[in-house]
Amino acid sequence: MRFLLINPHYPISETPSPPLGLTYIGAALEAAGVEVRMLDLVVFPYSKGMLESVLKDFSPHFVGITAVTMTFDHAAKVIKDVKDIDPAIWTIMGGPHVTFCAKETMHSVPELDFIALGEGEESVVQLVNEAENGCHWNNVKGFVYRRGSEIQSTGFRNAILDVDAIPAPARSLIPLGRYRALHMPITMTTSRGCPFSCIFCVGRKMVGPRVRYRSPAKVVDELEYLNGLNFHQINIADDLFNANKTRCLAVCDEIIARKLKAKWTCFGRVDMVSPEVLERMKAAGCDAICFGLESANAAILKTIKKRITTEQVLAAVSMCLDAGIIPHGSFILGLPGETPETLKETTDFGRRLKDMGALCGFHLLAPFPGTEVREENNRLGIKILTNDWAQYHANRAIVETPTVKRKMLDEIVIEWKNDFDEWLGEVKRRMETGEATEDEASVLTNLVHTVLIYDLMMGRVIEEKGFWRNSGKPVSGADALKTLVDRVAGSTRHGSEDISCSLASAIEHGNLTYEENHGQVRWKWVDYI
Repeated sequence: MRFLLINPHYPISETPSPPLGLTYIGAALEAAGVEVRMLDLVVFPYSKGMLESVLKDFSPHFVGITAVTMTFDHAAKVIKDVKDIDPAIWTIMGGPHVTFCAKETMHSVPELDFIALGEGEESVVQLVNEAENGCHWNNVKGFVYRRGSEIQSTGFRNAILDVDAIPAPARSLIPLGRYRALHMPITMTTSRGCPFSCIFCVGRKMVGPRVRYRSPAKVVDELEYLNGLNFHQINIADDLFNANKTRCLAVCDEIIARKLKAKWTCFGRVDMVSPEVLERMKAAGCDAICFGLESANAAILKTIKKRITTEQVLAAVSMCLDAGIIPHGSFILGLPGETPETLKETTDFGRRLKDMGALCGFHLLAPFPGTEVREENNRLGIKILTNDWAQYHANRAIVETPTVKRKMLDEIVIEWKNDFDEWLGEVKRRMETGEATEDEASVLTNLVHTVLIYDLMMGRVIEEKGFWRNSGKPVSGADALKTLVDRVAGSTRHGSEDISCSLASAIEHGNLTYEENHGQVRWKWVDYI
């Protein structure tokens, strides 16, 4: 059997990382003897013609695509194109969005054959096996499927309790080199499950309330492997890495015992940190922790079941700074109970944290399918303004409360973004005068590189302009780069100096290379590493 996995388009502004969930599915399928390929539409431009070429070349029996709410529309379009090209292919969609509006999705996307519910590794493998043994889909737990004109569900599969038994992510399926060239982070997980019940999150419903931990040795094996890939940042994407003190310390001790010099970040709760834990995390390579703070208003924090206080926030930020770890605070505006006064309370608190040395960001509530805030929006006093899933990116308001309208919410996030843009402008000025620090300059330089490289990738500029006949002696690397810059400059909005700097960096880090054969020079991205 052959299975094509597809990662749908995801905006570069959202800092996408290589698709971890799909690599777990891919690994499970490969372990079962299935031939697997992946098409990653985050780093390759999509067209129906390109999809048709891939399907013709690989001839998959199944095509599976993932989707969060923001990417659902693009995922649905790809599924429709798959069926139009070859109606015999079985189509599957998974992820949190469709898990919690499965039947509605099956009605709105008639080209979709299956929806995978929750954790999909065991379900997808069993589905493929059933395809070879009679197609009795009712035998496979964890799916919604079609039986004639009816939509059937086999219900959620029990959570995978032994997460150490799951095959390691098949990252060889992903064009990791493209993500590295874009200066994106790479992610891993050390556990599954979340014991908390925040009303704006589907994490608990998606993977269950019981936290299931991978062994420290296997965690550090994977961290060591990722460290060798030379990404600038490794993110531990657990809902709460520091939820269990004993286990958190055990992972850190394993890293320290191996003398592994890896830099990593994680997510945590402010009520679950201590000087002892933070100092050990710092010694093990952690340089930043992101805390979900959501609001500074005690009544709102109680309503959303966050179970933290601003006093705990201030203490956690201080402890992080004392340990040499950068604290990131993430707020959500537009939560139930939001008023102009609570907005001011939260933004003022965010400024206080910034003055202490923390990094803070503001997002706007997106009531995702499956969340309590969506299902109980009337009771909670939330007005949902749209079901246009593409707008569920949390950067513009799609909800209102009785006293806080869309315009007020948008103005706050726009103001914070403008402040950041002004800071970037000041950094640029300081770079020109030689006053900028190395850390300041790297933020701006990396941002410029990311935008430029992304434009080149999605415009296929290197593929279309990066080859030519060389009539003389073998070309040097410097000459080949100069010629490439000259050829690229006319096909992009960026200036030659920025192009030259970004491409030189890509070459230096092993993300772009060229070869010369029979008098022809050809540049290419290093997709697989």
